[in-house]
Amino acid sequence: MRAGGGREALPLALRLLLIATACGLVFALLNLPDGRARSPGTGGERERAGGLGPRLLVEQLRGREARRLSVVTEEVDGQSDEIAAEEDERISESPPDTKEKIWMMQDQLIMAKAYLHFASPHGSTHLVRELKLRMKEIGRAISHSSGGSHVPGSALQKMKAMETTLSKAQRTYPRCCQMTSKLRAMTQNSEDLLRAHQSESSFLEQVAARTLPKGHHCLAMRLTTEYFSLDPTEREFPKRNSRQMDGYYHYALFSDSVLASAVVVNSTIAASKDPRMIVFHIVTDALNFPAMMMWFLTNPPAPAAIQIESLDNLKWLPSDFSSRFKQKGIQDLRYTSAFNHLRFYLPEVFPSLSKVLLLDHDVVIQKDLSGLWDIDMKGKVIGAVETCTSDNGYHRLDSLVDFSNASIFNMFDPKTCVFSLGMNIFDLHEWRKQDLAATYNKWFQLGKRQRLWKAGSLPLGQLVFYNQTVPLDHQWHVQGLGHNTNIGREEIESAAVIHYSGKFKPWLEVSISKYRDYWSRHLNYDNPYLQQCNIHG
Repeated sequence: MRAGGGREALPLALRLLLIATACGLVFALLNLPDGRARSPGTGGERERAGGLGPRLLVEQLRGREARRLSVVTEEVDGQSDEIAAEEDERISESPPDTKEKIWMMQDQLIMAKAYLHFASPHGSTHLVRELKLRMKEIGRAISHSSGGSHVPGSALQKMKAMETTLSKAQRTYPRCCQMTSKLRAMTQNSEDLLRAHQSESSFLEQVAARTLPKGHHCLAMRLTTEYFSLDPTEREFPKRNSRQMDGYYHYALFSDSVLASAVVVNSTIAASKDPRMIVFHIVTDALNFPAMMMWFLTNPPAPAAIQIESLDNLKWLPSDFSSRFKQKGIQDLRYTSAFNHLRFYLPEVFPSLSKVLLLDHDVVIQKDLSGLWDIDMKGKVIGAVETCTSDNGYHRLDSLVDFSNASIFNMFDPKTCVFSLGMNIFDLHEWRKQDLAATYNKWFQLGKRQRLWKAGSLPLGQLVFYNQTVPLDHQWHVQGLGHNTNIGREEIESAAVIHYSGKFKPWLEVSISKYRDYWSRHLNYDNPYLQQCNIHG
């Protein structure tokens, strides 16, 4: 029995020895520095003979290990981010020396994570494990050190250990600088694509903003046709010349848009305490004059009075007035329109008036404006809202005007606050007294010879009316509804005048939808002309 038992015990011992040897081989293969198992020449025969040879076993084990490390990486990343978020407040309360040590440990965490992300999946698994271990240690060290008066000695040891591991990683992954170059190239390419898309988007916005909607074209054609079908005696407003003097509130509007003008007139009357004291003066171009006349003949602004004049009838204007403001490379009509520059001829447009309120056609009146005529102008020419405390538009003069020119530099303060145009009360008597017409001509001619300011009439207005402005309360005039989506409802509704300055006018499909109702509520969409031309709110 003993002899038989000895024979059975020997194979069992051999089997145990073979299993131990195989495990040792697998462990050695997993830890080879180049990450590949080197089998002897007969390895292929063993695999074929045994079905599952050491190389295949190693590959399967390595696959499981890689998947496990990937999960651990995600866990470590999440733990590190969570630690950083939770510890920020406590770190801020730590002594300076402690803060610096904690920040150093946080930097080490970032470096370790970077090496993990950029490490090759076929690289040293031993180093990957070491990095993860050091990250856990540093994470705990940060947690224990935050909010304390000093960093424990154990944490300092962990920092040294991490530094050693990071040095190994740097030697193992020396190509990180190439990865940085690649990422920079990718970033540059993305930025180029973004700029191209932004340019395309800007171009399409300009096209949409400059294209007359089909319904508006239809309206102008129908009104024009019907105007010329009227008897000449029917083409006059009643009592046309009865309200020329200063006993009334005179509102001036320069526009080529029938609907825009209609909204300004309707909203002004709706907000006025006494619309019988209002006289509207609309100046338009010859092309739109018949349509403008027909609209207000069929929709009179009673009890207010109205006068409509064609730009071509102002014979005293320069012969090239309609085209002289066009600039090479600038297509935006907001900057090249003759109507915007007609404001500099107000004393000549209204020779019998001493005060006039000039409104842009993209405004809506929400409160009675008669109080503007009672403001003490203090010998100044224009009343306007300044933009220095506003989020809209420009703020200081040097943002509009080139101060490298000696003529500008010697005469103006670059930090002067920019005032807004679009809703302004003018003292025409003071304007004539100070001969601002000569001032305008001087700067206009200089600006034609060399580019000294940005496009449009706003920069030129800052120079012409320099030191001639009475600041108005901000609530008189809120701008930006044509470009700024962040204007609050309370600010809009408390304003006397809201201004759709910008590309996105309220009558366009590209307008900012949340502001459109403030404009469209002043049109009657049941009007036969609007119905026939399919114009809806």
